[in-house]
Amino acid sequence: MLADQQYGGHNSIHDDSMAEKLGFRAGPIEGPTHFSLFPPLLHHIWGQSWFERGTISSHYLNMVVEGEETRAFAEIPAIGGRETRVWAEKADGTPVLEASAHIGAGETLLERRMAKLRPPEKLVILADMHVGMKGAEDEIVRMDADQHMGDLYPFSLNQKLGVITENSAWYSDPAASPWGRAIIPLEMVSVLAEYSNRKAAFPVKGPSVGLYADQEIRMIKGPLFVGEDYLVRREIVALSESTRTESYWVKSRIYDPTGQEQLAEVLLNHATLKHSYANYEAELTAR
Repeated sequence: MLADQQYGGHNSIHDDSMAEKLGFRAGPIEGPTHFSLFPPLLHHIWGQSWFERGTISSHYLNMVVEGEETRAFAEIPAIGGRETRVWAEKADGTPVLEASAHIGAGETLLERRMAKLRPPEKLVILADMHVGMKGAEDEIVRMDADQHMGDLYPFSLNQKLGVITENSAWYSDPAASPWGRAIIPLEMVSVLAEYSNRKAAFPVKGPSVGLYADQEIRMIKGPLFVGEDYLVRREIVALSESTRTESYWVKSRIYDPTGQEQLAEVLLNHATLKHSYANYEAELTAR
């Protein structure tokens, strides 16, 4: 559903032609799409409370393209256990993602990964960014059932529900929901948190192309509801580097419309491909 995604005036890695230019065989499915596999498993383990105080914390391992089958797994914790391991695989056993799932507080997979990050040596695309940088403004966001979610997410919730991997009446029928309101599906919480992220005005040099490498969605006082306003505040919480990417880790905290009560948060590692930025080598040499 992201084949027509655009940002910075160009197509994203989810466009087949752009992906091929960058050395990938096709445009990948967006990472949080896989999150829809897990709510039935985690509801089985922790019940309704998982939608209210649950966290999934994922490191993406291998890209999936349209038409490939995936399946999800969850270890059943001991009675009273508040953390478990979850993962997803392709039909041939190729790993798609590894993740931790929690109910309530607890150290997550990504918190453990971030603790091991080494400071980047030479940033080019992200040279003007620093840990602790805040978004330029508070962002008011909402997701109505038929609302087109913009260039980053060129579809509506109802269009997503037409193809979502694991649908639920809770996502569309207030009468069926335990909370008396339709709830935003887990993968669409990512859309709610990210579709207005350009307002943060983080100084990423471009044109450049990135992908999601790690993502965590945490409910503090959930779930989030369709057709309601929320306020988002963003902060850079880490910068990192690999052979192929420069990464900025953004924590997007989601509040009630007054900005007084935090309800959820999304941690996202935006991994920007070095070779997608035309001036990368020249600016690296000049530094």
